[in-house]
Amino acid sequence: MKKRKARAYEAGALNSRLVRRPIQRYVWLFLLPTFAAFCIGFVYPFFKGMYLSFCKFRITKEAVFVGLQNYKTALEDQSFGHAFWYTALFAVTSLVFINVLAFIVAYVLTQNIKGSNLFRTVFFMPNLIGGIVLGYIWSMIFDGILIRYNTAVVLNSKYGFWGLIILLCWQQVGYMMIIYIAGLQAIPEDMMEAAKIDGASKWQTLWKVTIPNMMPSFTICTFLSLTNGFKLYDQNLALTGGRPYTQNGGEIIKETEMLALNIVNSFYSNATNRGPGQAKAVIFFVLVAAISLIQLTATRKKEVQQ
Repeated sequence: MKKRKARAYEAGALNSRLVRRPIQRYVWLFLLPTFAAFCIGFVYPFFKGMYLSFCKFRITKEAVFVGLQNYKTALEDQSFGHAFWYTALFAVTSLVFINVLAFIVAYVLTQNIKGSNLFRTVFFMPNLIGGIVLGYIWSMIFDGILIRYNTAVVLNSKYGFWGLIILLCWQQVGYMMIIYIAGLQAIPEDMMEAAKIDGASKWQTLWKVTIPNMMPSFTICTFLSLTNGFKLYDQNLALTGGRPYTQNGGEIIKETEMLALNIVNSFYSNATNRGPGQAKAVIFFVLVAAISLIQLTATRKKEVQQ
């Protein structure tokens, strides 16, 4: 009883006005360093980049305002258009493969099999490896297989595309698996028991009970998969570097070059004017933000309906 009274007294003391007033008065001292770091590291560079996309510049101090000329140049660039459609196809394909595989693995590992914790750790481990390292490792694996057919992953755009899909699936399936496992474990047991009592088969329970209750997890994993697919850079750089190359109307097209890699190459390849590269980066941001918002809106409506 004495211990309970002491704990109740301590809880009441912490919630008292005398304790809360000094904290509320000086809370800005604790928030200020984080807010300053956020402004310096994100807000200022973001708006500076937006401004530079309307300028002709080699270095930021020499920026000269040119209006929409950089955006016109960026949109007329054939390589940028090719990179966009290639990235969109890659993002949708990887989204389907990653989420289907991750859900299957999560579902299997929540069926009370032996060694499930070990399997979860093994599947998650590839996510801890950097993209550059993964790209070089898988390039050696693919080339070791394709050398039998006198080709390589950088010599055929189909091999490059599916090589990137395999690489990204191997890296991210384990991460999405963890989210799906959390969603599966959050399904109320009484709903599962009610389905069994009603005579529902495992397949019926999966489609009528499990998947509808998993919609919040599907929303999160779809968002992460889609944005990661569009933002892919380091794996693309290490595995293919945009190769193979083709020529279209005097302009060189890198067949496996994705948007992020195209933006970096455009920015640093033009030593006299980096404005078009910066304009591409702004367009890229708007596209990814718009697609992500549309996806979140669509999947959240499904959650409400359930």
